[in-house]
Amino acid sequence: MKTKMVSYTLETLPPLTEARRANLRALAARPDSEIDFSDIPELTDEQWKNAERSHFYRPVKRQITARVDADVLEWLKSHGRGYQSRMNAILRREMLAAHKSVAK
Repeated sequence: MKTKMVSYTLETLPPLTEARRANLRALAARPDSEIDFSDIPELTDEQWKNAERSHFYRPVKRQITARVDADVLEWLKSHGRGYQSRMNAILRREMLAAHKSVAK
């Protein structure tokens, strides 16, 4: 028997019925202590120690205004287009290095 693939977008989602709303409210009201985690055991600190972010991870960008020494800005721009991305990469590298040194 062939099954039909159903696909929805935010615009085409069917409205929630009152029964489904009641079910969601009941689930939200349950305390965490009633959740059965037996099929998904909690990860240990040792397992998290070697965890890496997925290559799909994309941090949220925020526009800021920052004052940078003129010579630093000229150096960044002298390497061609993308000086803001380079600046971000340098700051990220330093942030991760500082994070690693704190974790040790």
